[in-house]
Amino acid sequence: MKMTLSAQHLWLIPALPLLAAALGALTPRSGRTPAAGAAIGAMVLSFLLSCGALATALAHPAAHATANFTWFAVGDGAVRLGWLLDPLTAFMCVMVSFVSTLIFIFSLGYMKDDANFKQFFCFLSLFAAAMLGILVANSLLLLFVSWELVGLASYLLIGFWFHKPEAAAAAKKAFIVTRIGDLGFLLGILWLYDSTGSLLFYDNGAGVLEPTALGGLAAQTTLCGLALSTAIGLLIFCGAAGKSGQFPLHVWLPDAMEGPTPVSALIHAATMVAAGVFLIARVYPLMAADQLLAGVPVHALTVVAFIGAITALLGALIAVAQNDIKRVLAFSTVSQLGYMMLALGVGSWVAAVFHLLTHAFFKALLFLGAGSVIHAAHHEQDIRKLGGLSQPLRVTFATFAIGMMALAGVPFLFSGFWSKEAILHAAHEWEVSHLPLFAGLAAVVLTAFYMTRLVAETFFGKARSHAAEHVHENSAVMTVPLVLLAVCAIALGFLGTPAFPWLQARLLGETEVHGHSLLDGSGLMLGSIVLVALGLGAGWAVYWRTPRAKDTSPDPLASAAPATIAFLGARMKFDELYAATLGRLNTFLAAFADFLDHWVWGGAVNFLALLGEFSGTVNREADEGGLNAGFDATSEKLRQTGQAYSHAQTGGTHGYLRTVAIGFVVLVLLVMLGGGR
Repeated sequence: MKMTLSAQHLWLIPALPLLAAALGALTPRSGRTPAAGAAIGAMVLSFLLSCGALATALAHPAAHATANFTWFAVGDGAVRLGWLLDPLTAFMCVMVSFVSTLIFIFSLGYMKDDANFKQFFCFLSLFAAAMLGILVANSLLLLFVSWELVGLASYLLIGFWFHKPEAAAAAKKAFIVTRIGDLGFLLGILWLYDSTGSLLFYDNGAGVLEPTALGGLAAQTTLCGLALSTAIGLLIFCGAAGKSGQFPLHVWLPDAMEGPTPVSALIHAATMVAAGVFLIARVYPLMAADQLLAGVPVHALTVVAFIGAITALLGALIAVAQNDIKRVLAFSTVSQLGYMMLALGVGSWVAAVFHLLTHAFFKALLFLGAGSVIHAAHHEQDIRKLGGLSQPLRVTFATFAIGMMALAGVPFLFSGFWSKEAILHAAHEWEVSHLPLFAGLAAVVLTAFYMTRLVAETFFGKARSHAAEHVHENSAVMTVPLVLLAVCAIALGFLGTPAFPWLQARLLGETEVHGHSLLDGSGLMLGSIVLVALGLGAGWAVYWRTPRAKDTSPDPLASAAPATIAFLGARMKFDELYAATLGRLNTFLAAFADFLDHWVWGGAVNFLALLGEFSGTVNREADEGGLNAGFDATSEKLRQTGQAYSHAQTGGTHGYLRTVAIGFVVLVLLVMLGGGR
């Protein structure tokens, strides 16, 4: 009986790992087994539910099944959230839950001696739950909440070994840089809500990704003649660029490798960096809505295409000169994410998602393979100090080699070849410009070259350090996930070949698969294969044919072009550039704000305080020395007068009659004297 899962129950997929994270947080520090068991068990259940959701979505691939509900009422309106089930959601949920499960299992061996083992699995569960929440959301608001939880979990995991200054700095860097992009994302959300009155993707014709809203957004213009949909789309892309490490916000992603290797695998393969690509794929109708208008000068997708092309080439160039095994893979991720954004920009979101899915498996394989090497070599990560590991680490080497060939695009067996070719063909058909295609082709050569260098330096030649001399293969809990990922790195590609593009058809909502001959566009494919061979050959000639003798031996490429390799090894000095420009600007603004606070606003407050004190003194003196003194003096005189008069008030009748008689006599005399005149 086929298991299915409706949209109404889609919330269970992220809820299970979230519950595991809560249980892990409440578990005592000594509860290693319960925390890990809950985390892995929750991910297995989420994977099974995701498979049920995929079965439901494939039964009706063209449908967008939703389950919307009111979160809370606001005046006459309400804030509504919901769940969305379609092939994009389902495929991504299956990938994330499956890859995360294997990474969780690998972590049992890699982190077994860590004192914070329990907390690690708690954070992993939170990370996976947040990513799955992004995937099932039918609301930009719900997606943004999960989006920020992904940022929080990445901060906790990148800085998991917080006692290392590098890890603590990397965690802060990742959190701050991605917040820059998220600010643009938030502004886009607010603007979209103000323009449409909704944040639901699909809502029976009233959603923001449905024709009514899209037509209205495309018809309105804003600054510089941009369509409103373009402006909002570019703001949303800011968030995607931050999360997916796109130029110029790519600087945090290579430093994320300071966390434990399973974290690197989770970030670079299944969760955080995948979120940005997924977001643009999800809101693709909004990003493309401006194309409804003829003569619109700037398309949101045009910006996405060129940013992706720059990122793909930039990441590949820098990876050539890196010596840390994880840092090579980190810049490889930057480059591959650029490929995905390039595909989105040139109009083939299905090619981008296809590469996102294949990349998740072979990049998780490569990072876990690197983790296996690091764990066996007592945490040595410098490829110059490794070498000779192909024999003692046979399983790790064999699976790592499969991941390397998938990433390099070796034809025809490996999944990376087919998904990369889909992107290159989409770029070739883009009418706006062929510059992204040329950048992608250049990155093809570089990718094959630096991955050949990585394998040659790590696994061939002689061991060049004490750590490399005493390695042995890791336990099955670490090698079995590598084997499973290696199988997927091969098999997944056959779901999207030009002859049988089953995956692309399902993502587009089609029930029938219409393939075409491999000879169609064979010129570009042949050229790509030649470039891959050129990169592999150059890597073999420089690093494989004559292995490094010892760790201090000069790098052949660095010897040939020392200034260039030093520049690339320093990551093109983007960090120094940002420190000299944005960093100094931030320092200046902080100092200026302190000046305003201390001297301007603080001075104004102090002046008003002194003015108030002076006014109070004057008021007191006027009150006490003027009004009160005058009133008191007058009152005293009246009192004295009253006292004087009071002496006349004896209360004796005879005295009063005597006074009246005297007064009468005086009055008579006055009358008589007056009459005589």
